[in-house]
Amino acid sequence: MALKSTIFKASVQLADIDHSYYADHALTLARHPSETDERMMIRLAALALNAHELQSTCGGDGTLAFGAGLSDPDEPDVWLRDFTGRTRLWMEIGQPEDKPLAKACSKADRVRLYCFSHAADIWWRGIETKLSRLTSLEVFRVPSEISQQLAALAARSMQLQATVQEGVLTLGDGQRTVDIEPIRWK
Repeated sequence: MALKSTIFKASVQLADIDHSYYADHALTLARHPSETDERMMIRLAALALNAHELQSTCGGDGTLAFGAGLSDPDEPDVWLRDFTGRTRLWMEIGQPEDKPLAKACSKADRVRLYCFSHAADIWWRGIETKLSRLTSLEVFRVPSEISQQLAALAARSMQLQATVQEGVLTLGDGQRTVDIEPIRWK
């Protein structure tokens, strides 16, 4: 019998000062059995960092949601679609191969990748030249000590406050906060 995903609920009060975007998001995250809390929280942070795109890219007429991720390799971890069904932003988490990223670039206007593990630097050195031709791809690095701090915020039911200011996402649960400043690699 296959293991089922674990469901996490997150209520996120988001204040993106950089983009004048303020909203409350009620989110459901399905954590695949092979996914860690660390990766799941990077997905949530990526959504928070890019939530302003709902307004700036889609004029408020779009959907920002978690994709099937690990359950379906042909779907993104997080996506933004306008109401015509066009994928405006495709977000991936981790260190994928170049071919799935090229495929994502052909399906979406823009692709953002968030790398986070301690091995990300080695992965980047090996794949950087292969990804240089993908003009719609942006690659960001979240330092592994930060992603591990994010994992500590994971709970089945989360009440989170998120503030984006000067490119830094501050995510907290009322007791702890984590400052996430992704480093742009591409």
